[in-house]
Amino acid sequence: MSSREEIRRPSHALPFWVSLGTLPLAAVEAWFGGWTLLLLPTYAWWSVTLLDRVLGRNEDQPDVDTPTADLFWYRLITLIWFPIQAAVIYGVIWWVTHTDHLSGVEIVALFFGVGVISGTIGIVYSHELMHQRTRVERWLGDLLLATVLYSHFRTEHLLVHHLWVGTPRDAVTARYNEGFHRFFWRVLFECPRSAWRAEARMLARAGRPVWHRTNPFWRYAALQGLALGAALAVGGWAGVGLFLLQAFFAVWQLELTNYVEHYGLTREYLGEGRYEHVLPRHSWNADHMASNWLLINLQRHSDHHYKPDRRFPLLQTYSAEEAPQLPFGYPAMTALAMVPPLWRRRMNPRVRAWRAKYYPHIEDWTPYKAGTTPMPRGSV
Repeated sequence: MSSREEIRRPSHALPFWVSLGTLPLAAVEAWFGGWTLLLLPTYAWWSVTLLDRVLGRNEDQPDVDTPTADLFWYRLITLIWFPIQAAVIYGVIWWVTHTDHLSGVEIVALFFGVGVISGTIGIVYSHELMHQRTRVERWLGDLLLATVLYSHFRTEHLLVHHLWVGTPRDAVTARYNEGFHRFFWRVLFECPRSAWRAEARMLARAGRPVWHRTNPFWRYAALQGLALGAALAVGGWAGVGLFLLQAFFAVWQLELTNYVEHYGLTREYLGEGRYEHVLPRHSWNADHMASNWLLINLQRHSDHHYKPDRRFPLLQTYSAEEAPQLPFGYPAMTALAMVPPLWRRRMNPRVRAWRAKYYPHIEDWTPYKAGTTPMPRGSV
């Protein structure tokens, strides 16, 4: 277990700042184009996966009673990321719309790299921030989501996903045998409606109409409008198109991660609209060292769902006896998910082993696989 003295040291937090390595790579890609356009995806996916293989797993269990004041150097990278990300997005938009040395294909590849920054990193940081109680952190999370036009993710994640993960109410619990491409288009349409219903239900309980000013969708719309307006001001209508392109790539990477995190894992239906409580077994766990540095421990996902308010430096890992384990970190697993036959070959046997281990008494998995078990009581 890490002592509080170790956690307090800036050097202990430094590996979680690896995301800053993407910034010079973005500048190089924008300036030179060509083969350099491989640098950002190589850095964020393949080099991290290679380091995972070299460095192995990190089974350290931080002291969960460490006070927030001792986590300053960990939190700081998430607090400064919004201005960094905004500078990258709008700076690259300005550069591309005011120069002509990149071809159309190179521009698309460049904004794929920008999407790596705003999706693989930015949305992960917004996820950490939205779970916190301070107004500043929540606002920073909202601002990051506005730069990828996915503001509803905050509502969907907090009011739906964490409550109903592993049940048919949660759209982003990927079903057994559901390929990523089908999953992606399904959640793109289902999640905004699901988030709207969740907020409408909250307002109705307070005796307020859905159009009440406290509905956060007003804030979401305003922030996204400002984000689009900034793109228009910086690069004209071409700038808006480029902004939309990086947002799409960012959301694609988010939903790849969502797909991996809970694929095939369901909570047991107990009857009368009740499901068992969320346990570490209902998320895929991965304690690979380097990819957890880049993703600020998101892969310790079993503990995140078990204790959602726990800050990322304090998340615990679990053994194979307590939670299902991914064979690789998220960068490698999301690449695998892009090829459904390979994904099913690797993951379906693990899902079946998970069922046999934790739920040997369930004989018919058909309704769980199809997502046709009853909706949870109080979820609709």
